Amino acid sequence: MELNINGSASTLSVSDAVFGREFSQDLVHQVVVAYRNAGRAGTKAQKTRSEVNGTTKKSKKQKGGGARHGALTAPIFVGGGVTFAAKPRSFAQKVNRKMYRAAIAAILSELNRQGRMMVVEGFELDSPKTTGMIAKLKDLNVGRRPLIVTEDATENVFLSARNLPYVQVRDVQGLDPVALVGADTVVITSDAVKKIEEWLA
Repeated sequence: MELNINGSASTLSVSDAVFGREFSQDLVHQVVVAYRNAGRAGTKAQKTRSEVNGTTKKSKKQKGGGARHGALTAPIFVGGGVTFAAKPRSFAQKVNRKMYRAAIAAILSELNRQGRMMVVEGFELDSPKTTGMIAKLKDLNVGRRPLIVTEDATENVFLSARNLPYVQVRDVQGLDPVALVGADTVVITSDAVKKIEEWLA
């Protein structure tokens, strides 16, 4: 298939398997959830009644005092332990490499079908200036949440977008499904397209 290059009469020939793949909502959802879960710390910790600081001596006599209670470290008392205490855990989900690459290809294909992927010859800035990035994005007429994908994100491009909310810059190696799904428009250079095609083919 052919991809139109913005601002140029020429086109870029790409593989249908990467940019013309059928969209699988279940696969993309699974990969996105797994990617986000991998970033969770999982360090939440609470104390059980045996771990909380306090005496385990019976707080009152068994009979004659109303309700029968034991130690004040029981969960029903203020300052007591937690009934089902949370412990440090891992939220990681296993995703095969083949599934991950297929999900990336499905997302890129759907972005292309929806007209949310824009291919440009190059994306360079002379200096790390936020105003230069704003002017460049205005010329391209992208949405509020653009994602800029280059073969190797240069320092000028990265620093120029750093102070702009909702503007993300990625190189091909740092491309992830969450950034692709959350972007209004994906601005991708022709060199990055070829590198992605080599990666996912």
